[in-house]
Amino acid sequence: MLSLHRSIHLLEREQQVVSIAEEKSSGGEVTGGGALRGFEEGGGHGDGDEDDDDDDAGGGGGPDGSEEHRGGGVEDAYGEDRATEEQLVTPWTLSVASGYNLLRDPHHNKGLAFNEKERDAHYLRGLLPPVVVSQKLQEKKLMHNLRQYKVPLQRYMAMMDLQEMNERLFYKLLIDNVEELLPVVYTPTVGEACQKYGSIFRRPQGLYISAKELPEKRIQVIVVTDGERILGLGDLGCQGMGIPVGKLSLYTALGGIRPSACLPITIDVGTNNEQLLNDEFYIGLRQKRATGKEYADLLHEFMCAVKQNYGEKVLIQFEDFANHNAFDLLARYCKTHLVFNDDIQGTASVVLAGLVAALKLVGGTLAEHTYLFLGAGEAGTGIAELIALEIARQTNAPIEECRKKIWLVDSKGLIVSSRKESLQHFKKPWAHEHEPIKNLSDAVNSIKPTVLIGTSGVGKTFTKDVIEAMASFNEKPIILALSNPTSQSECTAEEAYNWSKGRAIFASGSPFDPVEYEGRIIMSGQANNAYIFPGFGLGLVISGAIRVHDDMLLAASEALAQEVTQENFDKGLIYPPFTNIRKISAHIAAKVAAKAYELGLATRLPRPEDLVKYAESCMYTPVYRSYR
Repeated sequence: MLSLHRSIHLLEREQQVVSIAEEKSSGGEVTGGGALRGFEEGGGHGDGDEDDDDDDAGGGGGPDGSEEHRGGGVEDAYGEDRATEEQLVTPWTLSVASGYNLLRDPHHNKGLAFNEKERDAHYLRGLLPPVVVSQKLQEKKLMHNLRQYKVPLQRYMAMMDLQEMNERLFYKLLIDNVEELLPVVYTPTVGEACQKYGSIFRRPQGLYISAKELPEKRIQVIVVTDGERILGLGDLGCQGMGIPVGKLSLYTALGGIRPSACLPITIDVGTNNEQLLNDEFYIGLRQKRATGKEYADLLHEFMCAVKQNYGEKVLIQFEDFANHNAFDLLARYCKTHLVFNDDIQGTASVVLAGLVAALKLVGGTLAEHTYLFLGAGEAGTGIAELIALEIARQTNAPIEECRKKIWLVDSKGLIVSSRKESLQHFKKPWAHEHEPIKNLSDAVNSIKPTVLIGTSGVGKTFTKDVIEAMASFNEKPIILALSNPTSQSECTAEEAYNWSKGRAIFASGSPFDPVEYEGRIIMSGQANNAYIFPGFGLGLVISGAIRVHDDMLLAASEALAQEVTQENFDKGLIYPPFTNIRKISAHIAAKVAAKAYELGLATRLPRPEDLVKYAESCMYTPVYRSYR
């Protein structure tokens, strides 16, 4: 059986294909022998510690961007991101890529955009039709073709095929058409893709670590799942890999982290999903889930291996773990690793941003509102805790007092003190004094919240009675139906606006079309984690942060809320449009990095004077490079 450390080392060697170190002459030319010698001797990718600080540095080198680091904090070893479109770079793999191999390499393939000189230099004559087209024309053609697909899953598969063939064109398409393609490569379509992952599986992406066969030094961000709680779809086992792949696509497209700095990982410990175990196309271990010590030991070995191979400043994002494991992993490793749980912390930060923005429409402070949650899992309790932390920061009140403004309903009813002994540990802080209530409708009428938040993963639970009750004692009820995918949303935008007589301030986890109410077009916002985690991760990378602190999450929320304009409010939105998402991510990254420096958690020194400009300078851009 392979050791986990050995497996990650093998993966590093495979990934060195796309980030090989090269020696440059004073004129900037590459000496091929030196480059290969650097690879063989470990130059730039060796196991020594002497360049660890540089490995994790933010992508422009020093604050002035003068060093040879570029793009999401990964050394630009072969010069692609330093080069302009006019400058020449060498398409290094284990050797200079050419011919058929170059066309098969997604990192360097340009398809019909290879110019005449490149076709001659890299033996592409006869392998391509004679026409030379621009990246812009390729993008136009692909978008036209994508729009011919009427089924979202077909669009998803087409985008994944493109990512495996032409990486830069994939990200160019995603960046330039983010509002149209975000629902394709991520929620809600990625949920269906995970359910059918075995039958649509083409080519492995990422690293699979299993309980039976444990299996890049330049990794900056890891998204890891065990597939036990994929979106609102439950245990999908090994097929949950679609989530880390999708999340990291957004880290690159929206946050500017270089693709070669991202590593999706699935830890396969089996599945308790009988349908998958009996599915002939299932690609994972056909066994019940490992639990207890076996599970904990595997995760601990994984965490140790990541830190040993990639250093202390690699961001590990836990994704779609079951509640009991998610909280335990975050608590266990938050003091020793740079860890982040998007379901707990990312969701909380984006929802808090929406609430802060909504206050400009309804008035008052966070402390003056009352909050009722349907759902008391990772997302619900994570959001509740961050709201309480922000109220405590604003009022200087004890956190215990601030929590009393927040009520949670789980599958057994309102969480109250009389249930405390039987509650899971993460629910206990929310058990307040109140008579037991069994259903949401009664809880709404008793608590009379001003804010109703759904994180239950159960569709159609914000009924007409519930929303009409919210509208009866609130002039502008804030209603957030956050569960994904669309089929699991607590209510639709149309239901929220119609049942509240057009007065609701509404946002959802999955996108909904605009709603016409009494001649007025109302846009519904999407409380999408993609607003936060790409910029949040970029901020950690450019500052060289070694730990995540709650104050960083609050800073990210504040930065996002500041991006909502009066024009957005007039349309009914409490989140800005995704068309400006890279600008938004840069501002979030700057706020997060500033907080890291303030807290003494940043290691990237000296601190850049203008963190926004520095963040923008570090962001990966997917335009084609010209090859020698």
